[in-house]
Order: sequence, then structure tokens, then C-alpha cells
Amino acid sequence: MTDSSFIPHGHCYLWKPSLVWLNIISDSLIALVYYSIPIALVYFVHKRKDFPFKWILLLFGAFIVSCGTTHLMDVWTLWHPTYWLSTFIKFITAIISLYTAIALLPIIPQALALPSPAQLEVANWQLKLALKELENTQAQLIQTEKMFSLGQLVAGIAHEINNPVSFIDGNIVIVNEYIRNLLNLITLYQKCDCHLLSEIKAYTEEIDLDFIKEDFPKILSSIKMGADRISNLVLSLRNFSRLDEAEKKEVDIHEGLDSTLLILQNRLEAEGNHPEIQVIKEYGNLPKIECYAGQLNQVFINIINNSIDTLKESIIGCRLFAVDYKTTRNQELTTYNPQIHISTEVLDTNQVIIRIADNGCGMPEEVKQKIFDPFFTTKPVGSARGLGMSISYQIINKHGGILKCISTPLQGTEFTIQIPIQIKSV
Repeated sequence: MTDSSFIPHGHCYLWKPSLVWLNIISDSLIALVYYSIPIALVYFVHKRKDFPFKWILLLFGAFIVSCGTTHLMDVWTLWHPTYWLSTFIKFITAIISLYTAIALLPIIPQALALPSPAQLEVANWQLKLALKELENTQAQLIQTEKMFSLGQLVAGIAHEINNPVSFIDGNIVIVNEYIRNLLNLITLYQKCDCHLLSEIKAYTEEIDLDFIKEDFPKILSSIKMGADRISNLVLSLRNFSRLDEAEKKEVDIHEGLDSTLLILQNRLEAEGNHPEIQVIKEYGNLPKIECYAGQLNQVFINIINNSIDTLKESIIGCRLFAVDYKTTRNQELTTYNPQIHISTEVLDTNQVIIRIADNGCGMPEEVKQKIFDPFFTTKPVGSARGLGMSISYQIINKHGGILKCISTPLQGTEFTIQIPIQIKSV
């Protein structure tokens, strides 16, 4: 039996134009939609390379294409009785659909194992816990950075202690000689008789007794000054670190600033081609501030250390300009006079502001925007960890305050620390 033994499907619809066109439009639209779905599936598989069931999507796409083809054949057979071809395509569609249904059975348990919205919520909660652990790790990094800062302090203190100790050690030799000579003189006087007067006078001139009388009190005074210097350094270290004051308490901000400057004194002194850095202090009449003193002192040393580094780099790293602190008037330098200006004042009834400014070469806008970012540094690799200013920002934020950086190239840099007099309870 051939196709010519049959009449086209159009006869079944009595060749009524409206009925025929309704079937043509319906089958064509269905086929068009069927053909568009596999395109979306192929695009999805191409973009989501991590999707675990790619092959089933492609198989499902083949099934949809075959279904669309059967609808096109329904349109074709309206005029052409190629029923064997139409039936064969339907058979292929049936085979593909059966295989797809069978292939889906083992996938269903895997699909059910995919995370549900509730499981995703749990995963989100676990991510929050991981974020909390990351914050704890960051706190450990802060402690590491503090230890790094303390290492710098120890180096500075060792340098500062070495000077007065060396002075004391050197003068002790002289004092010992003076005492020995004086004791010898006293011994001669003890043996004094008229025949020894000339000998005593000669020995007095030999040891320069008048100079000893004048210099000996000065040496003792210098030794006392050296001992006081050591005592002050130890006290400054204690005030700076506040190791015995982990909790917040009321402290004198100026003590912390002075202790920091004393500890960094060796970095402020002239060295090689670097002139001495002058520190100008304009302290206001501040009340005692409730704060975490050790942490706040850490902020001071980070900022002042940065200012010292900037001033030393300014000598060779940029054109040298003198910056008038109050008028910001620029004047090209003939001699460079590096300065750090520290001022404090009460901003209102419950706020104080601390300004630490230098007359270095400043920083460009792109550096200023990143100055408080973790691990950002303009120093050579290995010389800094890039955490100092980021930690300082967090510490001031912890106090409920604001840390700002104001800087313009060739016009210096100013850090402003604004903190409340009393920390607000959270």
C-alpha cells in the first residue's frame, strides 16, 4: 500500500479554509515553541558547566525537537499523504521519549539530594559562622601587628636606653679616678707636716683639684639625669603599652601622645642626610577620656611612625616645599625643616579631636583612597605588612569615633582622630 492510496488530511477537514488554517497556525506555533526550548537548554548547558545533569537536558532537548517535528508533519500531511514518514517520525519520538523517561528514574534521587531552600539557609548560616571566624582571624592579625609595633618600640627603647647607660658607664670611670685622687690627697693631708706642704701643693696642681671641685658635681648631675632618663623611658613604655589595662578606663590622652613621642625619639633625631624632625605640640585643655588606652596608643604610634617615614622619604622622594601649617602657603625650600604638628582640642561637650600633621610631600588621591584598606602599603615588600592604618581605623571605629586622612600632593598630610569623651554602651 502506498501513500497514493490515501487522501490528504485536508479532506478530513472538508477543505474548509478556516479550519485548515487554524490547524496550520496551531501546529506551526507548537513546533516553533518546541524548537526554541532546546536552544535555551543548549545555552544553559554551555554557560553552566558545573551542572551535573547535562546529558539528560540534551536528551530532553532531542525529545522536544522530535515532538516539534511531528507537528510540522501534521501540517505537511494536510496536502501530502506521506503517512509512513509521519508515522516513522512519531515512532522515533516515542523511542526517545521512552528512553528519556527511563533515564530519568535514577536521576530523581540525585535531584532530590540537591539542597532545598531550607538547606541553603543552613548553608548561609554556616557561611556567617565562617565569616565570624574570619573576623576572629583578623583580630589575631591585629594582635600580630601589635606585636610587630612593639618590636619597633623595643628597638627604639634599646637605642634610647643605650645612650644614657653608655654615658653613665663612661662617667663612672672618671668619677672613680677623681675619687681615687681625692683619697690620695686626703691621705697626704693626714700625713701632713711642715716638710710635706710643697709635696701637697705639687700633687694638688697635678690632679687639678680646682677643676675636680667644679666638674665633680656636674658629673654627678649628669649621672642623675641619665638615671632619670632611663626611669622615664620605662614609665613611658608602661604608659604606652598599658598591658595592665585591657579594659576601658579614663586616661589622659596627652600622656599617651608624650609617651609615644619619647619612645620614637630616636627616629626623630638627625641621622645621616636626614635632619632632625621637629615636633610642635599644641595641647588643649582636655578632660580625661574613657578609652582602651593601649589600643589608642597603638593608633598614635602607627600615625606618627607613618609621618616620620613620609618626612624621611620626602627628602629624596619629591620636590621639597615648606608648608606653613596654618596658611598652607607653599614656598620652595632652600633648607628642609621637617615638622610634625600635634594639636588637641575639645570639639563639643562630648567629643575631642586630635590632629597629627606633617609637612611632607603628601599623597596622591588614589593612595589616599586606599590608606585604610587592609594589606595596602606603599613601602617595599617585607618592610611593612600594610595593616597599621587599617587596624587604627578599626580601633577608632570601636571607640565610636572617626579617623580621617586629609592630604594633597606637596602640601603634607593630616590625620584627624575624633572620639567621644565617654564610649557609648552598645
